[in-house]
Amino acid sequence: MTGRPTLAVVGATGAVGAVMLQILSQHADIWGEIRLIASPRSAGRKLAVRGEEIEVVALSEEAFDGVDIAMFDVPDEVAEQWAPIAAARGVVVVDNSAAFRLHPEVPLVVPEVNPHAVRTRPRGIIANPNCTTLTMIVALGALHAEFGLRELVVSSYQAVSGAGRAGVDTLRAQLSLVAGTELGTKPGDVRRAVGEDTGPFPEPVALNVVPWAGSLREDGWSSEEMKVRDEARKILGLPQLPVAVTCVRVPVITTHSLTVHARFQGEVTVDRAREILATAPGVVLCDDPAAGEFPTPADVVGTDPTWVGRLRRALDDPTALELFVCGDNLRKGAALNTAQIAELVAAEFS
Repeated sequence: MTGRPTLAVVGATGAVGAVMLQILSQHADIWGEIRLIASPRSAGRKLAVRGEEIEVVALSEEAFDGVDIAMFDVPDEVAEQWAPIAAARGVVVVDNSAAFRLHPEVPLVVPEVNPHAVRTRPRGIIANPNCTTLTMIVALGALHAEFGLRELVVSSYQAVSGAGRAGVDTLRAQLSLVAGTELGTKPGDVRRAVGEDTGPFPEPVALNVVPWAGSLREDGWSSEEMKVRDEARKILGLPQLPVAVTCVRVPVITTHSLTVHARFQGEVTVDRAREILATAPGVVLCDDPAAGEFPTPADVVGTDPTWVGRLRRALDDPTALELFVCGDNLRKGAALNTAQIAELVAAEFS
């Protein structure tokens, strides 16, 4: 026995699961056994973790025997069924789905913002926020700790991988149909070129932006927009925070971006905001517009931090800051934050 906790990765064969396995190989080796769990159709596959080939086992109650911590990356309905089963067997579940994020007895954790929350988990489950929320919340949390946030207005520019493999496949297929054409100069020509099969999006995403992500909620809001509002409130401990969100899907494979208008309790200065962001864990300040330096998805993809640029004070409000943030939605936006939470819990075993 090594005395180190046993970790299970549930959904190990998925897109985020693959990134989780990369992160396990890149981070300090704090784990004892690593167990890979997936659907029965994936059982028997072997995946490389830390240079070792590990065979995937089928999801079952027995698969959690001897497991201390489990990172879940599965659909909501699978998490709803299996996370409580794992927790009932003494496993601390770190869940990347939306199933438990707003449950009052399940902490919603970003280690750079509210790491203390992992210790209060009466259901044995800890939730990982939505990838759009995670793109902005590390930088926003650092500013809130200094200035006190009182209002938030954001617009997202979300990569198609946020809609899973179907989103990526749809964009690639549509790009192949419009490549080398002069499409995009007349109404409807892109839709005519790509046809009626727009995948998980209501409109073509190639040569286009689609002001919609998620499913319809009350009063015309989308589920993605409600997630950003509700999750930001819960993570920051501001249940009445006014939040306005517009989520937009853009023709980018991986890395979400957001424009952020944040109002604070008192007057703010850009110099002090720069100091905070330049030293905040998990944040990279990249902000020199005169030299053409600011974050873009093409620069940020494959990296872990939240990248911040275009930092400036609002034109007509000395209490507000404007900023542009980018973050890889498969790394910090999903796998990395899940792994960081698991590492916080693992420290309790030492």
